[in-house]
Amino acid sequence: MRAIPLFAAATLLSAGLAFAQDAAKPAGVEQQKAPAGASVFIVSPKDGETVGQEFTVKFGVKGIEIKPAGDPTPGTGHHHLLVDVAELPSGNLPIPADDNHKHYGKGQTEATIKLAPGDHTLQLDFADTSHVQFAPPIVSKKITVHVK
Repeated sequence: MRAIPLFAAATLLSAGLAFAQDAAKPAGVEQQKAPAGASVFIVSPKDGETVGQEFTVKFGVKGIEIKPAGDPTPGTGHHHLLVDVAELPSGNLPIPADDNHKHYGKGQTEATIKLAPGDHTLQLDFADTSHVQFAPPIVSKKITVHVK
């Protein structure tokens, strides 16, 4: 068996580690172009409104069609409700699914949510078939609700 010089072995090893690290990173997804004039908005509650701990949020859209997640029709998508989220999620990755990023992938146009007493922000983030934001993002104005 022939010996490999130490520096060559180290180079091969570091190249293999770099490849393994790159493979472990989540791959970005190409964003779909947002249809011109598309917008989303929160119909209710209104900004500054006082609500109970359980209340309904109604979603509105203009210039884009709602379809369930997984429907590949171009230029369509579904709602996500961002609760107390300071910054939008990364645009080229699927929107996370957790208590602050609520998914409505069946094409829902409203949701009943429960929040603890206090002030909370709500914002809609419309995404494509794969839960990825459009470019540019189609988001509503952020509103604040006072939960009693």
